[in-house]
Amino acid sequence: MKRFDVLTIFPDLFSPVLNESILKRAQEKKKVKITIHDLRDYTQDKHRKVDDRPFGGGPGMVMTPQPIFDAVKKIKGRKKVHAILTCPTGKPLTQSLAQQLSHHKHILIVCGHYEGVDERVRENMIDESISIGDYVLTGGELPALVLIDCLTRLIPGVLGKEESLDTESFTHDLLEYPQYTRPADFRGMKVPNVLLSGHHLSIEKWRQEQSVEKTKKYRPDLLNKSPQKS
Repeated sequence: MKRFDVLTIFPDLFSPVLNESILKRAQEKKKVKITIHDLRDYTQDKHRKVDDRPFGGGPGMVMTPQPIFDAVKKIKGRKKVHAILTCPTGKPLTQSLAQQLSHHKHILIVCGHYEGVDERVRENMIDESISIGDYVLTGGELPALVLIDCLTRLIPGVLGKEESLDTESFTHDLLEYPQYTRPADFRGMKVPNVLLSGHHLSIEKWRQEQSVEKTKKYRPDLLNKSPQKS
């Protein structure tokens, strides 16, 4: 069973997402265990304060090291845990990175907030920092949910059909081919004939071509990484 522990100052943000759809079923099938920890439970401040003004001046507040150090130490214990900090300065989350992270059986996600965390946390308690995009969010809770969702889908037995993982966007640095369903003719807009032919080799060839064309149109940057550039 894969384990996720999440350290956050807003634990109530997680239940609406974790208790629905694939993530809910994955937990029910005991494919994954997700535990949310309130960082304020680990502070030694009587007001449960977890932030303070930055040295050197500047706007905003910075998350203090003591609660995070103590929480990470307690959650890890003697177990082998991969600690991730969600923050704008981290590595961009890609499907390739997700595949690498999927090999870790136990992941601890520390949700950054305010102007960030004390750098001593990153230097001493974190294995890697991850960002979900080049934009700024209110906090690291949404990125943590994105990361959990992304990695949970890669656990064998979580998805109904494992082969669907191999055809999804970004799996081979290409976008997924266009998808159609019934009716074959919807208000004069028809499904491509090849998909109705029943000829599997022709369908596979069409899908591959469409993936390349779709990637050229919407994400040409991906083709620089893909060996299939025709």
